[in-house]
Amino acid sequence: MGVVDEERIATMLTEHTMKTLTPAEWQASMVNQVAYIKPVVENGQPAFSVHAADGTQLAIISDRDTAFAAVRSHDLEPVSVH
Repeated sequence: MGVVDEERIATMLTEHTMKTLTPAEWQASMVNQVAYIKPVVENGQPAFSVHAADGTQLAIISDRDTAFAAVRSHDLEPVSVH
């Protein structure tokens, strides 16, 4: 019998689970972990809109680096949306 790569098995199980989640399950699993950041125009100026996983707008911030730092300061993982 070969060596069991438990990390690889865990990764495969996680990938399989993620592929079989419904949209509602996906949203529920991510709601407290990520915030989405997308470029917008606010009052004629470029800015970045920060959204919760459920789509709720949380903030509009003038530059990308500050938006990412703000998200991370709240223990969330920033994700760029184009």
